[in-house]
Amino acid sequence: MNEEFKKTLKSSDTEDWLDLHFVRPFCYYWALLFARLDIHPNTVTILSMFIGAGSAIFFGCASFYYNGMEGLMFNIIAILMLCLADIFDCTDGQLARMTGKKSKLGRILDGLAGFTWFIPIYHAMIYRFYLHHELEFQWLGIEDTPENALIVTGIAYIIGVIAGFMGTGGQQRLADYYIQIHLFFLKGEKGSELDNSKRQQEIYDQMDESTPAYERYFQKTYIDYTKKQEASTPQFQRLLAKLRSKYGSLDAIPQEFREEFRQYSLPVIKWNGLLTFNFRSFWLFLFCLLDVPVMYFVWEIVGMGLLYLYVKRRHEAFCRKLADKL
Repeated sequence: MNEEFKKTLKSSDTEDWLDLHFVRPFCYYWALLFARLDIHPNTVTILSMFIGAGSAIFFGCASFYYNGMEGLMFNIIAILMLCLADIFDCTDGQLARMTGKKSKLGRILDGLAGFTWFIPIYHAMIYRFYLHHELEFQWLGIEDTPENALIVTGIAYIIGVIAGFMGTGGQQRLADYYIQIHLFFLKGEKGSELDNSKRQQEIYDQMDESTPAYERYFQKTYIDYTKKQEASTPQFQRLLAKLRSKYGSLDAIPQEFREEFRQYSLPVIKWNGLLTFNFRSFWLFLFCLLDVPVMYFVWEIVGMGLLYLYVKRRHEAFCRKLADKL
């Protein structure tokens, strides 16, 4: 791993094995190309949004069981498009660190990218279930009538909404927060993108009519994003308050405490990595290839939900322990 490549990483602490050894090196070469072409990181992020959202067209039509090889090919195309979207979503950060073209808008767009992909993908999977549900109806002993198809599709849609907001939304939002927390104690404020809702609200309040409407919208969305992160981590917020009270500023936190925090955080971060794209998308691809896409929603609520609770409980527990010591 050469030094120039290392400089484009947030930290090897927060990268899982697949990202560190395969995805990030591949993204590094994309970043080099985009840098030579003078393409802004935000442009790469937006490109990833379009590619990821576009994969929904193929996810909605993909079924080997019902459509044979054509359905299988659509599945493969959808998977490759979503993987490319993730590659570009990783590339934008490496490109920003490589070129120094970091921006607040870039941070906001990066947080929204996953939502931009998965909202249309989830709707496409529901549509796919409405068209092709014979397997599930056979397993459940449901008569395949137009009325039953509408009722069960409605139930599947509700499950999908729960999976989207509680699963992809809540789980990845918290996973991103834990990564930024770890980077803050590892590298300080300049080495992380740890934000708080109060500061983001101040930025929004300073915007006037000359600020583009889209920028105000994204900023407002980001305030809500950070508020939800804070609401999910009461013990960490308590720890931050105690650190500010004791040291006056988070920048004045002693290196010894930062290292102690890292030692507690590091094993949790390894589990936290399973809440991000690689592990999550493996299950999405598997259930789509098996022609039972709605089962992914159930897995996201139950399987990923239990993992989310485990990571959250461990992180909050050591934050409580550290806060109690201060």
